[in-house]
Amino acid sequence: MSQLTANGITLEFESFGPSTAPAVLLVMGLGGQMTRWHGALCELLVDRGYRVIRFDNRDCGLSTHFSEQPVPDLRALQRGEPVAVPYTLDDMAADCIGLLDALAIERAHLVGASMGGAIAQIAAARYPQRVLSLTSIMSSSGNPALPPPTPAAAAALFAPLPRVRDRDSIVADSIARYATLESPDFPTPRGQLQKMFENEFDRNFDPRGVGRQLAAIIASGDRRSLLQSIKVPCVVLHGAADQLIPAACGEDVAAGIPGAELRIIAGMGHDFPVALSARFADAICAAAKRAG
Repeated sequence: MSQLTANGITLEFESFGPSTAPAVLLVMGLGGQMTRWHGALCELLVDRGYRVIRFDNRDCGLSTHFSEQPVPDLRALQRGEPVAVPYTLDDMAADCIGLLDALAIERAHLVGASMGGAIAQIAAARYPQRVLSLTSIMSSSGNPALPPPTPAAAAALFAPLPRVRDRDSIVADSIARYATLESPDFPTPRGQLQKMFENEFDRNFDPRGVGRQLAAIIASGDRRSLLQSIKVPCVVLHGAADQLIPAACGEDVAAGIPGAELRIIAGMGHDFPVALSARFADAICAAAKRAG
């Protein structure tokens, strides 16, 4: 893993595969560190002829944290009141392009998950000359009329953290939240989850950074008009059992992007089971191959 300066901040990143291969840039979701893009998926894409780059978004992992900035009033933002935010999803899309600049990559295939899907959508619309294809995974269009999370999923996202925030408490809390959102037909072994959340806590634990990212999502609003301007090949992948961002949200993304292909996976929730690595790779490669 390495660091570089992009868009005026420091981004932690990791690259797999030959530097001469077509680049695939992976953009993770809310509070998710780049290691959520597990090695099995990265290696599958390398085996299929791509260079794979994953990175920590701003305010996450080992990239720049905006610790001097307070967490905006999220409830006021949700009510549509004017609230200053440290950054928006447009800024995070510019981070992606800045990372490509720093790596001297002219164009890349963009893959985004959840919040990362929204970031990738914006990048594909705002920087069409830099994006070869788009794969939007378990994401939304920002359409306020779409179904909200189930009560259980909303609780998993918004419930307060444990009063004691040591490593054991945070890992146990993370596993409990994950259990609500994971794919019912493709459960992740608890030992694997334990190790994943321990590694994430050891890399970085910053709940206020998650709050600032969430503010960026809310402030960025409805992207439907932006989606209509996307011209690159696109595959929209979504889980039929997603409780956090229901499948109707993915359907709306696909309906809004001209020529987009929609793939719904039965039994998939809001996570990245290793068992579905080939399905994820197939979707990414399908979009990439359409780009020629």
